Amino acid sequence: MAARTRTGTPVRHPVRTAARAVGAVFLLIGVLGFVPGITYDLSEITLAGHRSGAKLFGLFQVSVLHNLVHLAFGVAGLALARTVAGARTYLVGGGAIYLVLWLYGLVVNHDSGANFVPVNNADNWLHLFLGVGMIALGIVLTRGAPGARRR
Repeated sequence: MAARTRTGTPVRHPVRTAARAVGAVFLLIGVLGFVPGITYDLSEITLAGHRSGAKLFGLFQVSVLHNLVHLAFGVAGLALARTVAGARTYLVGGGAIYLVLWLYGLVVNHDSGANFVPVNNADNWLHLFLGVGMIALGIVLTRGAPGARRR
């Protein structure tokens, strides 16, 4: 049973709120990746690969695949935010995925077919920030929380 305040309203755990917020932002970014004017050169978007000319906010290279991954990541965040353990898993696990994506962006030649996501230098810095930030949120917001790993 969920903890409640004196007035009887349920207490929301901060890690659940953080996962919900991160998930909502990813959903928003996924949608914005398809909006002309917010995504520059949208007519040059490709399904996947380094040849996509579309750039979210004129800075972050995106493709249809990239935008769909953001949408899926957002849905996962909202779904996993239903429990403390799920929210922590989403933030820590998702942060680890973003750190792997950061490493991928460092080693892959941005002009090669191996850059299928696609990523550019701006994406790399964002992925590093997201990875560290999400892991920190997942750990710090559940530090000392009884049963955080079980629920």
